[in-house]
Amino acid sequence: MNARVVSKLFFRVPHRGRCVASALPPTARRLSTDKSSGQEGFLDQAIFSHEHVELRRSLSKIIENDINPHVDEWEDVGMFPAHQVFKKLGDAGFLGVNRPQEYGGLGLDYSYNVAVAEELGNIRCGGVPMAIGVQTDMATPALARFGSDLVKREFLAPSIAGDKVACLGVCEVGAGSDLSGIKTTAKRTGGNYVINGRKMWITNGLQADWMCLLANTSEGLPYRNKSLICVPMDSPGVHKVKNIEKLGMWCSDTAQILLENVRVPQTYIVGEEGMGFTYQMVQAQEERLWVAAASLLPLQLLIEETVQYTKHRKIFGQPVLDNQTVQFKLAELQTEVESLRSLVYRATGMHAQGKEVGHLASMAKLKAGRLARDVTDSCLQYWGGMGYTAEVLVSRFYRDLRFFSIGAGADELMLSLIAKYMGTLPKPRAK
Repeated sequence: MNARVVSKLFFRVPHRGRCVASALPPTARRLSTDKSSGQEGFLDQAIFSHEHVELRRSLSKIIENDINPHVDEWEDVGMFPAHQVFKKLGDAGFLGVNRPQEYGGLGLDYSYNVAVAEELGNIRCGGVPMAIGVQTDMATPALARFGSDLVKREFLAPSIAGDKVACLGVCEVGAGSDLSGIKTTAKRTGGNYVINGRKMWITNGLQADWMCLLANTSEGLPYRNKSLICVPMDSPGVHKVKNIEKLGMWCSDTAQILLENVRVPQTYIVGEEGMGFTYQMVQAQEERLWVAAASLLPLQLLIEETVQYTKHRKIFGQPVLDNQTVQFKLAELQTEVESLRSLVYRATGMHAQGKEVGHLASMAKLKAGRLARDVTDSCLQYWGGMGYTAEVLVSRFYRDLRFFSIGAGADELMLSLIAKYMGTLPKPRAK
């Protein structure tokens, strides 16, 4: 274990306690150090070791001491202090677990990254984990794998250290899941790229120091004319137009970004020109596995808290949990969560060995999104009127986790990719 994995206290704000499951009996309030939350149980999985558990335990301390006490306030104000939180995580080594040591990473294999992603699910909201995931598994994987030493030292190293906040600039209006349709251009002029376009739904966009941008760098075929370019967000011509209000993920800023004649050196390209779409597809595998892994603990926690609440909530003189339909539904949901966990771990083990896991990553992402909708909706129903308030966690995750069926590729795209891997997707008709 790298010595940089430490747990130090930093800024503190009085806990407002707006969403602390106050309606629950004490037995229903669980910390991430409980066996039910998975640290000791983590050892039951073949791909994890004591080193994984220690890494996870160190992260758990940061979550419980320095993140969860402030989540309610961050949700109220609509933004969390990304630079402060990321610096704390960077100092402890959690923003570059599987990145090369020469750029400040821990140099561990991908299974440690999934251990971190899963533990982030103990944060009592969806917005903070998602913002961290953008930094570690969405904006930087292609840079770490294909970038030059120059761009790695300029953008990857400070992102791993937590000194810079990253965002991923791929989506546009009319080009969300279908990235082949983006309109943003980056044209060569002298030794620079001149960039023009508009990016939408950019997580971390208001606080980011740099963007991993996907843009058209030529007039060729849509899958061969795109490049990934690192764009400093303080460059002239970069306009953070607005903070987009969302259904959930309230404490995570989501921006609309306008780029007008933005000049960046051509040396800021990631890898080869024209390979951006391919790099983004490779990057998407880790993005989708991250989403699936990060969903496991919130779903598990909601089931556990719902079991405890329905033991004590009475209707017509008996606990809600005494109804067989409730018992069976919760048993079904628990089974589905364990199925998802097994799929995530299998894909993780294969990916750590360098094997192709695109089909499994798509399946895990699809299952996570569908299950997030089923678990949150079913559990909220059993909470009754209390579930419709802002005082319990189930209502927050009902809002936040709905995004998992949309972000990182919508469910429908995942189904198309799985069908393609199965060989059942019809071939395009010749024109």
